[in-house]
Amino acid sequence: MKKEIQTNIENRITEFPVCEYAFVRPEEIPFSEKVRYICQTECPRYGKSWACPPAVGSVEECRKRCLSYDGGFIFTTVSEGADLENMDAVLSLRSGHERITRQTAEIFRDYFAQVQAFSTESCAICDTCTCPDSPCRHPEYMLPSVEGQGILVTELAERQGITFLNGSDVVTWFSLILYRMEKTE
Repeated sequence: MKKEIQTNIENRITEFPVCEYAFVRPEEIPFSEKVRYICQTECPRYGKSWACPPAVGSVEECRKRCLSYDGGFIFTTVSEGADLENMDAVLSLRSGHERITRQTAEIFRDYFAQVQAFSTESCAICDTCTCPDSPCRHPEYMLPSVEGQGILVTELAERQGITFLNGSDVVTWFSLILYRMEKTE
C-alpha cells in the first residue's frame, strides 16, 4: 500500500472512537480449527446465520479466501460498564462497533477495488436469519464473524501489540478489514 493511502486512512479513522489498530499482511493471520470447534459446540448461532459457520465454508476455505487479499487492517473499539457475566447485555453493546466497522470499510472502499469486512459475533441485521433455507436478505450489509472464519483474533492482536483485555468491566470489540488492489472474479 502506498504511504499516502495509509496516511489518508489513518487520518480519516480518527473521526471514530477506534481504540487501537494495525495494518497486517494476510499471511500473518493465524487460523485454527479450535476456533471453529468453539463455534460449533458453544455458539447458538452455529448453522443459523449466513455470517457464521458452516455457511462461511471450512476453515481452510476461509484461510484461502483471506490469503487472496493484498492487505488487512485490524482494529478495536471498547464498551465500558459492561456486565461481563450477562452475555445478552454484552452483545447489546456491539451495535456501535458494527456501525464503526461499516464506516471504516467504506473508507477502505474509497481506495481499494475490493473490501471484505469481518466483525464481532454473528450478524444481527435481521431478527431472524434466513439461513439455511433461503439466501441472505442483505448480503451487502452482512458482516461475517472474524472468529467464524477460524481466525485466532486474540493471537493476531497480540502479534500486532493490540491490547485484548482492557479492564474488568470493558468489552474489547475486534474487526478485520481485508482489501484488494484489483478486482477479481
